[in-house]
Amino acid sequence: MSNIKVPIAKPIIGEEEIENVVEVLKSGMIAQGPKVEEFEQKFAEWVGADYGIAVNSGTAALHVALLSCDIGEGDEVITTPFTFIASGNSILYTGAKPVFADIDLKTYTMDPESIEPLITENTKAILPVQLYGQSADMEKINEIAEKHGLIVIEDAAQAHGATFNGNKVGSMGDMACFSFYPTKNMTTSEGGIITTNDEDLAENAKVFRAHGASVRYHHDEVGYNFRMTDISAAIGLAQLDKIDEFNDKRIANAAYLNDGLKDVDGVITPYCEDNSKHVYHQYTIRVEKGDRDDWVDIINECGVGTGIHYPIPLYNQPIYKKLGIEGNCPNAEMAADNVISLPVHPSLTKEDLDRVICAVKTASSKLD
Repeated sequence: MSNIKVPIAKPIIGEEEIENVVEVLKSGMIAQGPKVEEFEQKFAEWVGADYGIAVNSGTAALHVALLSCDIGEGDEVITTPFTFIASGNSILYTGAKPVFADIDLKTYTMDPESIEPLITENTKAILPVQLYGQSADMEKINEIAEKHGLIVIEDAAQAHGATFNGNKVGSMGDMACFSFYPTKNMTTSEGGIITTNDEDLAENAKVFRAHGASVRYHHDEVGYNFRMTDISAAIGLAQLDKIDEFNDKRIANAAYLNDGLKDVDGVITPYCEDNSKHVYHQYTIRVEKGDRDDWVDIINECGVGTGIHYPIPLYNQPIYKKLGIEGNCPNAEMAADNVISLPVHPSLTKEDLDRVICAVKTASSKLD
């Protein structure tokens, strides 16, 4: 990979983030404090939710949200297998069982049509993954949830600023969970946040993130040390001021790539629903000829970084097989075999984008 000139991701940290962190360090309040509270309020307002509960990772956000909804042993949660393993593992952490719905091959998000056949008397929640920066069909998912009395928790780890029918991801379920890992559309270095419009769920989440304590040294639940630090929140506050600009650049970069790759043989470019705003955490193509790994090798040889998100459906992961958790999602399996993520981040220049297009065209021609 030493010849990679266009990386698949590149966090953008400016003077504003540095100044905010220095301010916190000088203050002496470097654990959870006033900056975390300010970040929670401002992020929730940006999403369009009433409450924000900051934690130390996106995985912790999922875990806490599930616990806050009283999901546990004997329960089932319907999610997608075409995602990072945290989506499924967070369900396992609670003692519940993940049940896998297939994806829509156009959007790579949960196919609402595959949900109802999976609902049993043990089903308690639906956890759609807003993959690559695009929302699932939350209108249909919420209709199914309401019909069957189910909770909806959005896994919004990749979709900061995405919308569906004019509503921002993070405001459309009972709870939603974001990640601020460095490669996400915005970062706090590491971190996550839960958003919700339900005051009781918000209070539950605050208890579970802080050792199960509602007040200091009074522990109501078996909780966890999942708190965010003021150092992380300081970075997040600076990034929040820039996220709309970052997203606009991602969208523009994706449009440029779409135009350059639209007629390339064997390549399916990303699809965006008309009623959605796709913020392109990943720009992911699907290849329809040759072997995906050959495409990756050629693109890398041309100096362009790639990612495979994700190569193995969760139910085919060794630990899930060991636990006897099964699934049957042919669309997810097809996508896992054929997707390639390409650089789309805001740091890319026109020359970088042209290099990406040239690399994909080169791979296509060599694999004829």
